[in-house]
Amino acid sequence: MLTLKGTIMTLKEMTRTRSLKTGTFVVEFNSPGIGHVLKAAGCDFAFLDTEHSGFGMDALKAALRYMEAAALPTIVRVPSGEAHHVNRALDAGAEGIMVPKAESVADVKALIAASKYPPAGERGVALGIQHDRFTQGTVDDKFSAANARTVLAVLVETRGAADNIDAIAALPDIDLLWIGHFDLSVSLGIPGEFDHPAFKDAVARTEAAARRHGKSLGRLIMDPAAAPPLFAAGVDFFCYSGDAWLLQEAFRDGAATIRGACTGDVPRDP
Repeated sequence: MLTLKGTIMTLKEMTRTRSLKTGTFVVEFNSPGIGHVLKAAGCDFAFLDTEHSGFGMDALKAALRYMEAAALPTIVRVPSGEAHHVNRALDAGAEGIMVPKAESVADVKALIAASKYPPAGERGVALGIQHDRFTQGTVDDKFSAANARTVLAVLVETRGAADNIDAIAALPDIDLLWIGHFDLSVSLGIPGEFDHPAFKDAVARTEAAARRHGKSLGRLIMDPAAAPPLFAAGVDFFCYSGDAWLLQEAFRDGAATIRGACTGDVPRDP
């Protein structure tokens, strides 16, 4: 658990340090205990996906309450960069927002405009609801607090995003760059070829932009052994696997051990 001066760090505070942050991908399990389960396991943050999961708005609102109950900062990937997707996730209490397929500086500026209250942006006004925990206050204070709290992440998953990454990273309202490695390889025309020079070049340019502009950098990894070289290259947010996959892996390994110990059966790949 990451702390700052004895208190639990917010997501914004996490992006202001290059210390290691580890979390996981939540795509399947939206149960009341999920936040506490992850926090007790040592998660620093949760990555809640609404692009590829079946989570709708009601599920998102519930999941964010579960994460809040466990004081677990949460990044939400919304289905698109449309303002209504961004606004509704923020109004539901998302601390961090990530949009898919943002490729240009104009795309990212549209994300900023949708996410920030005036004068920094054009976010539609809704106060005294989930995102400010139904509290009262002046408009100026509410706007300032929401703008300061909101973390904006750019998902680098296309050739266009990689080509424009330095200009994107230079935008002061962007807190976090995230390499969407599989979609990036597909966009480059080399699906799954993570050792290909074109993929390595796009990743290296993103890493360099993060360093140059002082931004945090994130990646999803499926194997803990992948973390050390990536951390050395500048990745400080690690999303380790995901809820459904971790359960499958743990059961598969445990069941194979039981079968082997009890019957001598040789484990087989499913």
